Amino acid sequence: MSAFGARLAEVVAAHGTLCAGIDPHPGLLAAWDLTDDADGLESFAAACVEAFAGHVGVVKPQSAFFERHGSAGIAVLEQLLAAFAGTSTQVILDVKRGDIGTTMDGYADAYLAEKAPLGADAVTLSPYLGFGSLAPGLTAAAKAGRGVFVLARTSNPEGGEVQLATADGRSVAQAVVDAAAELNAGRPPLGDVGVVVGATHDHGLDLTSLNGPVLAPGLGAQGAGAADLVRRFAGLDGLVLGAASRSVLAAGPEPAALRAAALRLRDELAAAHQGG
Repeated sequence: MSAFGARLAEVVAAHGTLCAGIDPHPGLLAAWDLTDDADGLESFAAACVEAFAGHVGVVKPQSAFFERHGSAGIAVLEQLLAAFAGTSTQVILDVKRGDIGTTMDGYADAYLAEKAPLGADAVTLSPYLGFGSLAPGLTAAAKAGRGVFVLARTSNPEGGEVQLATADGRSVAQAVVDAAAELNAGRPPLGDVGVVVGATHDHGLDLTSLNGPVLAPGLGAQGAGAADLVRRFAGLDGLVLGAASRSVLAAGPEPAALRAAALRLRDELAAAHQGG
């Protein structure tokens, strides 16, 4: 398998920078007239695969909405990952894992190793037990050709309590970005270690040396528009994946309508970048 950064650069060139969220929360299942159980979850997942696979460059399933259904929900998540695996669409599994020692080894085996049962193209990781604690996951991802997106400056307002704290003249969030940049240095066309930076506020980070992707949640229903992404991430050395869930999934449950909503938002992002 080629490196994640190279695959991502290729798919974005072909399909644009939209990252479509796959978030089957109870309210959305009800809106789609689906049952809030594994059967409803399976129907939801199948519609998303039909709508997005090979048409949208990147998708982001939220693991929590599958986990809440227990082992049956995890089985649906495994099916979803397998269905996307044979397509050009890259999958970022949103799990936000992070721990120390053998526990992090376990997360690496589950999500990032070469034969990981819940392996995706990339996963989200939390560095707030120290960036160095992620080493087992980063090593496993590199060996398997997978990527990671490390939480830096998240879109929720509470995140600033920790992420904007400073030490030695820089914020915790900036330290995360700098650590990712070190790992990405000299990795053309794009490094495999991305960061999560919310699109809903001015982040105040120096991203010019990242040489990696930014996952920017908050596009659409959370209030950020395409022009906000262009303005807030100007000068980035890498690319920005604008992540939207509700504003796309509200068009369901028909796969054709879901795809049309995603492609409209993708085109808005492309137009904003061209105008910027």
